[in-house]
Amino acid sequence: MASSSLLLTACNDDHDDTSVVVIDDGIPKHSIINPLVLTPKAYDASDMSATAAESVIMTYKMLGVNGNEVQATSLLFTPKTAPPITGWPIVVWAHGTTGVADDCAPSKAPLNMYIKGMIDQLLAAGYVVVAPDYEGLGEPSENEAHPFLNLQSTAFSITDAVVAARNYLGNQAAKQWMTVGHSQGGHAALGAAQYASRAQLDYKGTIAIAPASNLAAILTMGEQQAAQLTNLEAKINTLAMLDTYTALITAGLRNKNPSLSYQQVFKSPTDGIAALADTEYSDILGVKLGVAMGQYAAGNEWSIDGYPRTQPNFLSLADVSQFLSKDSQPLQVKVN
Repeated sequence: MASSSLLLTACNDDHDDTSVVVIDDGIPKHSIINPLVLTPKAYDASDMSATAAESVIMTYKMLGVNGNEVQATSLLFTPKTAPPITGWPIVVWAHGTTGVADDCAPSKAPLNMYIKGMIDQLLAAGYVVVAPDYEGLGEPSENEAHPFLNLQSTAFSITDAVVAARNYLGNQAAKQWMTVGHSQGGHAALGAAQYASRAQLDYKGTIAIAPASNLAAILTMGEQQAAQLTNLEAKINTLAMLDTYTALITAGLRNKNPSLSYQQVFKSPTDGIAALADTEYSDILGVKLGVAMGQYAAGNEWSIDGYPRTQPNFLSLADVSQFLSKDSQPLQVKVN
């Protein structure tokens, strides 16, 4: 396919920087001036002193889902080993689902022991590790919804965090970088592969572990599977999981369309529980959705038949349909 380019001037209302943006095949090249908002602050929720020379939280500028420059946060760890002549290569860790509320940002909590172990090994091997929170998670204003599983948003969260990290580290960081992620992070890693050219660096590859994909099929087939289950606990757990992800998707879509309501997707009173996605971790949300189903079953001869969950045909809502068929789906174009 022939490459097409477009030059345009971009301004941000929050500052006076003006830059020229080059767009090739729909991917705007990173041209944000002074990508770091502040001097990175120390990250001390986990003790990384054994392997990291520096552990900080960056606040950086990125191109948001609405086409505007927004602020985002990312963890940054540097090795204790001296950088090679070309600088330390960079590995991005893309995290799995935590939720969409600001408190769910990984930079605000201790690292999972397994993730910490992986980062320790990467640091010991001489890699810089960048771990973005993603757009809308932990951002300074605390009023921007996280566009959950929006492929371009998470990809730009990654590319722009890498550019900001190199801006901070200077020649200590190499141009070579790659991404590894699990679940939501696997999805983000595939997005980074598709949009890697935005960073205008030397992208080496993606390791995508159990990436989120084909969400419409997952929701539809999940319902079919739950309908066949005879064990009440297993059925409730399956449906609560599906409703959790539907609530997170709804919350994320409200970034671009604040008028989208939980009532359009969920029946009452489940809509009120689903709305807790704005403030709760995803696992806590799932528990509350499951508890409500269990309480209903206890008063309904241990059956959840008739329990009010999602609205009929919510998958056909314009915002939801666009998200499921296009905005969330990785690998819709060839990735080299």
